[in-house]
Amino acid sequence: MGKPVDPPSPEDVESVDLKSALEERYLAYALSTIMHRALPDARDGLKPVHRRILYGMRLLRLDPTSGFKKCAKIVGDVMGSFHPHGDQAIYDALVRLAQGFAQRYPLVDGQGNFGNIDGDNAAAYRYTEARMTAVAQLIIDGIDEDAVDFRPNYDGQSEEPSVMPAAFPNLLANGAQGIAVGMATSIPPHNAAELCDAALYLIQNPGATPDQLMTFVPGPDFPTGGIIVEPRASIAEAYRTGRGAFRTRARWEKEETGRGGWVVVVTEIPYLVSKGPMIEKIAELLQERKLPLVADMRDESAEDIRLVFEPRARNVDPALMMETLFRLTALETRVPLNLNVLTGGIAPRVLNLAEALREWIDHRRDVLLRRSRFRLAAIERRLEIVRGLLIVYLDLDRVIRIIREEDEPKAELMRVFELTEVQANAILDTRLRSLRKLEEMELKRELDGLTEEKAQIESLLGSEDKQWKTVSWDIRQVRKAFGPETPLGKRRTSFADPPETADIDLNEAMVEREPITVVVSKKGWIRALKGHVQDLSSLAWKGDDALKFSFFTETTARILVICDNGKVFTLEASKLPGGRGFGDPIRLSIDLEESADFIAAFPYKAGVKLLFAAQDGRGFIAPADDIIANTRKGKQVLNLDEGGKCAFAVPVTGDHLAVMGENRKLLCFPLNQVPEMGRGKGVRLQKYKDGGIADAKSFTIAEGLTWLSSDGRTYTVTKPELDDWLGQRAEAGRLPPKGFPKNNRFVG
Repeated sequence: MGKPVDPPSPEDVESVDLKSALEERYLAYALSTIMHRALPDARDGLKPVHRRILYGMRLLRLDPTSGFKKCAKIVGDVMGSFHPHGDQAIYDALVRLAQGFAQRYPLVDGQGNFGNIDGDNAAAYRYTEARMTAVAQLIIDGIDEDAVDFRPNYDGQSEEPSVMPAAFPNLLANGAQGIAVGMATSIPPHNAAELCDAALYLIQNPGATPDQLMTFVPGPDFPTGGIIVEPRASIAEAYRTGRGAFRTRARWEKEETGRGGWVVVVTEIPYLVSKGPMIEKIAELLQERKLPLVADMRDESAEDIRLVFEPRARNVDPALMMETLFRLTALETRVPLNLNVLTGGIAPRVLNLAEALREWIDHRRDVLLRRSRFRLAAIERRLEIVRGLLIVYLDLDRVIRIIREEDEPKAELMRVFELTEVQANAILDTRLRSLRKLEEMELKRELDGLTEEKAQIESLLGSEDKQWKTVSWDIRQVRKAFGPETPLGKRRTSFADPPETADIDLNEAMVEREPITVVVSKKGWIRALKGHVQDLSSLAWKGDDALKFSFFTETTARILVICDNGKVFTLEASKLPGGRGFGDPIRLSIDLEESADFIAAFPYKAGVKLLFAAQDGRGFIAPADDIIANTRKGKQVLNLDEGGKCAFAVPVTGDHLAVMGENRKLLCFPLNQVPEMGRGKGVRLQKYKDGGIADAKSFTIAEGLTWLSSDGRTYTVTKPELDDWLGQRAEAGRLPPKGFPKNNRFVG
């Protein structure tokens, strides 16, 4: 066993506060992730890995007109010189730049298997080859002319660009996705010609708003096409704030198959959706019978996408069938917008549409100024040399003599002709064959040309107006190259309002329609028997439970459950337990307090109105459409005083209402005296000294008031006979006619 290591002496120990150390290290990690990995630069729209890939390809001279080189060579050079991370990470980024279904304007021209929209991966980098596209050439154009700053690479052995000159609006044209620390970015691709038009308008109108720029940029333009069904107001808000989402659907068309048959063919799917996993999910839904309107699906895709959906029957509405698919599958997705980018290459910030374009055009002006100054310096260096060379032709013999006879010809030339050292060296480096008369004329022409170009550049540098005109000219050239008439520049994504079927309830479409009988027990257990069952006497009950009420409906219906606390809950009939057992407690499907109980349940019907009444005789009429609850918590419809309870909720029709009190007093009055609202306490229906309301029934006065006695007989009191009970709302009423049930209810 080795000797234990002695602890270090106190002088060698440095005490560090753990909290400070963690904060410092985590902040450094977060900044590194934000700055050097996840967020694109607002000026060129590139993340560091993409910028390094393009610069590495530039050094390998992989321009669009050159031959291809192995991706293994590209990845190796980029990893060795600029990006000291995993080779697979670099190759994955390179592959994405070449995928026409992921990039609206690919920056890499790939040869070999670069993956596909099915979700299959690219071949290994030893099998694939690549070069830059014309778009990448535009992004990198001018990098040798001091257009951008360079910084040392990771080991200080060479330099890399901190940003690209970016003659192409890459940030918005190709978009970006990234997750940093505490922030993320998600920018969908757009149409380059539209962006150029918006940028030109912004140059002419520097104060232009995102809403004004939407005249030119109506929305994203995805490489996979599709249809954006997001409302225009929502798109405008997204561009105004830099945050939002775009609801995108697959493009489809109905195709006749003869003899009245038809199929739906999907030709474009939403952006960033892999076709393979999507098809697997649809097949799974078909197997689980969750797409009852679809009989079958097959994938007939080759180069283009072609998904064929067969309907269950010829009379199915194609739009409704597609709505069910959009609801449950990735044929409809929401493409998020979070325009969080590095501004100035330093600060992460969420930009709106106008600010994002402003970053690009301001950068283009900076690039123009830097390239102009670089060219001006080159012209001045050449002018110095040309002026020196022209001196040779003024006294050629003397120059030759000095060169032949003097020990230090350079110094003598500089003294005699008052030349600079640069001019003297140029003269000494001139070949004898260049001393022809023709060369002198060429030099004079070059001098005139350079002098004119210098004046133009100096004029450009001195005039902001000329600078913006030059930037505008460059942008127009890009727009011309990627205009709507070009195959790459033509808009692929269209806009549409969602069809009216999007607003209807799709429950009927999602569930096979079958008749059922819903049974509710006194203890609140619910079940659905198949078919319309008239005789329920043979039903088994749990313990001492018994039937409370039952009704006929269909599997496509929604069930409204009314509770004595004034709340309404909604259940899907298709999700009710079957009739083989005792069913399930309703409380498993809803959040209901223990002290509350169920007083009624019936199928929802559009347009129906319900009379809600509290035990104290207050009530109102509520449209069934306004009381549907979409959550487990239900919807509070009848507001109650402390200790109060809801007595009943009954459907109302006709023109009069009959109200029966527990004090056995009957009152009839016009139905229009009861207010209609979605929630509240209501008004007093009948006046009581003691007790409360027992029952209520609506009827048509011309047909008379009817009730059912305990022995099953139907009694009718005609309009003339009702005079004694007709009155106004909130009156006390009178004892009911002879034969009225002893339980004070209209059903004995």
